[in-house]
Amino acid sequence: MTRLLGRLGGWCARHGWIVLVTWVIAAAALMGGSLAFPSPTNNDASIPGTDAQRAHDLMKEGFGAGYAQGGTVQLLVYSADGPLLEEKRKQAVERAVDRLETMPHVTSVDTPFRAGGISSNLQIGLITIKMEGNDSDKIAQTTQELSKAADPAREAGLEVVPADSSNPADKEIKTGPSEVIGVVCALLVLVFAFGTLVAAIVPIFAALVSVASGLGVIGLLGWVVDMPKQAGIMATMIGLGVGIDYALFLLSRHRRLLAQGVPVVESVRRTVSSSGGAVVFAGGTVIIALSALMLAGFPLLATLGWVTGISVVAAVLTSVTLVPALLGLLGHRVNALKVPFLRGSGSSGTGWAGLGSWVARRPWRVLLASTIVLGALAAPALALKLGPIDEGYGDKGSEPRRAYELMATGFGPGFNGPLIVVAELPEKVPGAKDPLVKKLVGEVEDVEGVKYVSDPKVNADGRSVLVQAIPEYAPSDERTAGVVEDVRAIALPGVQVHVGGKVAGLTDAGDRMAERTPLVIGVVVLLSALLLLLAFRAPIVAIKAAVMNLVSLGAAFGALALVFSFGLGTGLVGLDPPASSSYVQTIFFSVPIESYVPLMLFAVLFGLSMDYEVFLLTAVRQSYQRHGRNARAVAEGLGSTGRVITSAALIMVAVFTAFIAYPDSLVKTFGVGLAVAIAVDATIIRGFLVPATMVLLGRLNWWCPRWLDRLLPNLSVEGHEEDEDEPMAERREPVGAGAG
Repeated sequence: MTRLLGRLGGWCARHGWIVLVTWVIAAAALMGGSLAFPSPTNNDASIPGTDAQRAHDLMKEGFGAGYAQGGTVQLLVYSADGPLLEEKRKQAVERAVDRLETMPHVTSVDTPFRAGGISSNLQIGLITIKMEGNDSDKIAQTTQELSKAADPAREAGLEVVPADSSNPADKEIKTGPSEVIGVVCALLVLVFAFGTLVAAIVPIFAALVSVASGLGVIGLLGWVVDMPKQAGIMATMIGLGVGIDYALFLLSRHRRLLAQGVPVVESVRRTVSSSGGAVVFAGGTVIIALSALMLAGFPLLATLGWVTGISVVAAVLTSVTLVPALLGLLGHRVNALKVPFLRGSGSSGTGWAGLGSWVARRPWRVLLASTIVLGALAAPALALKLGPIDEGYGDKGSEPRRAYELMATGFGPGFNGPLIVVAELPEKVPGAKDPLVKKLVGEVEDVEGVKYVSDPKVNADGRSVLVQAIPEYAPSDERTAGVVEDVRAIALPGVQVHVGGKVAGLTDAGDRMAERTPLVIGVVVLLSALLLLLAFRAPIVAIKAAVMNLVSLGAAFGALALVFSFGLGTGLVGLDPPASSSYVQTIFFSVPIESYVPLMLFAVLFGLSMDYEVFLLTAVRQSYQRHGRNARAVAEGLGSTGRVITSAALIMVAVFTAFIAYPDSLVKTFGVGLAVAIAVDATIIRGFLVPATMVLLGRLNWWCPRWLDRLLPNLSVEGHEEDEDEPMAERREPVGAGAG
């Protein structure tokens, strides 16, 4: 692998223009093609085998598309100046209803002037539109078109707001300002790290090319596979972070070799042969972690996993081909345009080497202190509050939140998350007045927490019954999930009761995630440790790296609990409390975290944390191979990579923090979790905990049983330090040596 990467890096350095032009053309063609021929998106959030999915299938099969998800759109009409029943206002609403009935795919429109269609204060009305034959993947666009058709009511001074009828997967997250902010922050960090503008631009350019290529591939793949709308935002977040980091790692190594007098092409070859291997293995761990989401039993989550992996593959490919080409073309001009008063990181960094030596002299104390700090950071994770997020947590002033507030005020919070109850009957019934149907409706009404049950509807073959049950609680209220389970527990001879809808679907998703989480975690940890074993041929190092990554995850989940579950920072990340909240509630505003978010965060964070582990271990291993002194190798490894890892972490933190500005609460959750985890991982864990444990383990770090050594293929990730003259010391430390 070392020779292969070295040859590849050398060839790219000698043929820089060919590689550069090829990448630019490929990125432009892929991105241009995806923009010219935008593929359809499919946000199917179905979870095969769940009760909610069975209810959804029965709705489609027996009651038509008008009762399936996306077949109904609701518009809320609000009169701030008086009742809707006032003649002019009523006529305006009726004109809007008449216009809605002429819209494509609309089968019926229920006016607010019906039983249950208007609030008790007569100021809030609900227009319900049933549709058939419409594209369920374009429900957001369809809703806006229907809302526009209700303009006659707006012209009369009434407020008309479309209710949110989508599921969480339908939330279209548009990219834009956050990416620009992240790139600008990354550029500033690189300028401070390298001290020259040219060197700082190289990682940015390589990352942008990789992201454009990855997004282009993802966009075109949408024509052959179902592609969720979140694919672009996830690929951009991770692609920018790892793309800049990988290029940064290679560039730092190359500049250090140039400073030692190594010729340009030879320096690029050595850089790719050694550091390039670390990049390949680091990218491999991220891809493994993301691919393991296929085991979660949630097709949408699995797709997001492997789609995000495409951006990582693109980042690795540009790092080992485009970056060497740029370095070969620039030559010594990579150090051009120096910024005054900035020294850059051309040297190994005596500050970090000093920290490594300080840790090596007192490993037990550092280990104990680090463990206490990390334990304190992870402790709040025990109180992490999982649950569905409704539009009451949306951006203040947005249409979905305004509709949520009007619905809750006029009809009750449960109307924002109705339960769709579909029952399979043991035999055919003549209609809704059948005694068995009435008995079923009565059982649903008797469930504690059910406020209202609609009139039942029987399907064409008389074997299924559908009713809509309105809970007393909001969709995000944990009691609503209990209502779902109680309705499902209704026992009537021969009757199978299923519950669908947004709340039921998210409840089932949470149960599936809880069931599959141990499997996903086990596979990710095992495969990542195996990859490290192949890279370093050191079982203890591989096991230790997996454990350290789990520790950083604990700190991330602790931060999420503090910010969202305890509400100690929701205002800072831009989440607005309900309008009725007190001053104290405005400051400490608790927000639940979607049940599938921790698993997605685990996969992403485990892979990203392994990046820094690979980079640090590579440097330590190279130093240890030269002189065989463990404590010294740890200090030198930390000294040579500390500044690079810190710069890379700052870039990651800047990119992820920029995404907290998105109004979507899911993106905010990812931004907070990723930023905190990377910051903790690159400082406390890589700067103190990992060096301390490696010093204490001594030669055991690199011990490998002979039988295992014979079995493992030779995939050396660290290569050979051809630029160093110091030979391997003949006298090594004894096994288990400490800081001697």
